Amino acid sequence: MYQKSVLDQGLRILTSTMPHTHSVSVGFFIGVGSRYEPAEENGITHFIEHMLFKGTNKRPEARDIAVAIEGIGGIFNASTGRELTSYWAKVGQDHFSVALDVLADMLLNSKLEEQEIEKERGVIIEEINMTLDRPSDWVHLLATELTWPGHPLGRDQAGTKETVSGITRSMVQEYLARHYQPAGTVLAVAGNIEHDRIVEEAAEQLKAWQQKPSHSYLPMNLEQEGARLRLEHRSTQQAHLALTLPGLSRFDDDKYNLSLLNTILGQGMSSRLFLEVREKRGLAYSVYSYASSVLDTGLMGVYAGVDAEQIERALRAILEELDKMKQEPVSGEELDNAKEFIKGRLQLQMEDSFSVASWAGRQEILEDRVLSVDEVLQNVDAVTTADIQRVAQRLLKEEKLNLAVVGPYDASQAEHFQSMLTL
Repeated sequence: MYQKSVLDQGLRILTSTMPHTHSVSVGFFIGVGSRYEPAEENGITHFIEHMLFKGTNKRPEARDIAVAIEGIGGIFNASTGRELTSYWAKVGQDHFSVALDVLADMLLNSKLEEQEIEKERGVIIEEINMTLDRPSDWVHLLATELTWPGHPLGRDQAGTKETVSGITRSMVQEYLARHYQPAGTVLAVAGNIEHDRIVEEAAEQLKAWQQKPSHSYLPMNLEQEGARLRLEHRSTQQAHLALTLPGLSRFDDDKYNLSLLNTILGQGMSSRLFLEVREKRGLAYSVYSYASSVLDTGLMGVYAGVDAEQIERALRAILEELDKMKQEPVSGEELDNAKEFIKGRLQLQMEDSFSVASWAGRQEILEDRVLSVDEVLQNVDAVTTADIQRVAQRLLKEEKLNLAVVGPYDASQAEHFQSMLTL
C-alpha cells in the first residue's frame, strides 16, 4: 500500500502510488496539538498554524504563498487537532515539486512578523467569538471540558480571548523550536509518483531541518466518580445538549466495536437516535452520536438540538437508547448494515489522493504503524453483536455521564437536570 524511508534527521517519508490519478497530494503531519500546550499558551498550536501562511523570505506575503499553489490550479490548507497538526497541498501531478517547495518553505522559513501576529490575533479572537455565538458549537466545548476537566484535552483548541491576547512572537518561536521536529513529523505523498524521486527531493528541500530535544504531552487521568453537569443560560428558542462519556484510546482492542456501536446509535438517518428521537417522537431536528480517540483515552457522546420545552423528554429518550445498548444485543441486521456503512464510507474516501496520503500520514505519526484498508475492513467484519453489547456495558456507566446544556434555563433547574442523569 505504501513505501517508507527515513531521512538522517528522523523525518519519515511515506508514499502511496495511485497510477490512475492525475493529482498528487503532499502532506506534512506533525505530532503536536493542543494537548501539548501549558494553560497560559492555550491556542498557540492553532495560532502557529495560521501564521505559517503569512509569508516567508522567499514568498514575503500571504498572497505570494496562495498564488504559488492556486496559480497552478492547486488547493492547500492546514488543520490543528489535539495531537496532530497538518499542512497539505493537492496539485496536478506535474507540480509536485512546487507543492513540496511551498510547504517546506512555510515550515522552515516563515517570517512570523509582529504586525502579522497582531492582525491574526484579531482574526482568531473573532473565530472564538463565532463559536461563543453558536450554542450548537459551544455546548460541545462545555461537554468536553466536563469530560476532561483541568486538562489540555478539555480546552478549546483555538484558546481563549485571554490566552490568545497574550501570545507573543517569542512564545511562537520557542513553541516551534520545541515541537516542530523532523523526527516527530511524517511527510506523506499520494498520487501518480515514484517513491525514490519523492525521497530525493524531500531530502534536498529539508536538509536544513535538524532534530532538537522535543517535549511530550500531559497524560490523562481518567478518574470520575459521579455524573457531572454544566448548565449555561442563553435566551434561545432552541436548547442544545451534549451528553458525553470517556471513550477509548487509539490502541484499545475495543475501538472497532465502539465504532460500530456509534454507527448503530447515531450515525445517519437510519440510526437508532434519529429514528427514535426525531422521526418517532419529533423531539429534535438534529440528533447524532460521535466518538473520537486520542493516544491514551477517548470520548463518546450524543448531541441534540431540541425545542427548549421538550429537553427533558429528549434527554430521557437519549438515555433510554444508551441503556438499551447495554441491556439488549443489537440485531444481526443492524450490525450488518452498520458494517456496510463504515466499509462503504471508507472505500469511497480512499478514491481521493489526499485521503490516501492522510490515511498513511496520520497513522504513522499517531500510532507508529499503518494498517491497510483491507486490514481495517477485516477488523470491522470481525465484530459481533456480543462485542457491541460488551463495549456498551464497559463504557455506558451512570457515574461517567457528563451533560452540558445551553438554553433558556437558570441555576435553579440544575438539580433537576442532575437527577435525570441515570442509566
